[in-house]
Amino acid sequence: MNATAVTPLTTTDADMLIAAARAAAEAAGVPVSVTVLDAGGHLLAFRRDDRAVLIPGETSTRKAYTALQLNAPTAGPVDLVKPDGPFHSLPTALDRPLLFIAGGVPVHRDGRLVGAVGVGGGAPEQDHAFAATVLEELAR
Repeated sequence: MNATAVTPLTTTDADMLIAAARAAAEAAGVPVSVTVLDAGGHLLAFRRDDRAVLIPGETSTRKAYTALQLNAPTAGPVDLVKPDGPFHSLPTALDRPLLFIAGGVPVHRDGRLVGAVGVGGGAPEQDHAFAATVLEELAR
């Protein structure tokens, strides 16, 4: 069976995704940090707004990494990793800790995982919404 090659995320794609997330955040008046990772978990692009504090720079990257590892938005499993949840040890199970706060989304192309985006700086629901806008942009 021949597998159809899927075009990986490029730096041009990453720049477009960062611009889309930042535009959504700017429209809401929220300074953010945005991280784009490729399918291997390597940094393709990162941008921190001038007014953003430093912590979202780290959280945006961890959110992207978590979304990539799980191939799922970081908003979904939050209750599952709470201390009384069935997967409470998952955040520290890997060499690189996962972060279960809304704002990370996997990126697919032709149904295949090609990377992830993480946004940090707003409330978790805002970060998730800003990250979700990038998926709409990529679909265009």
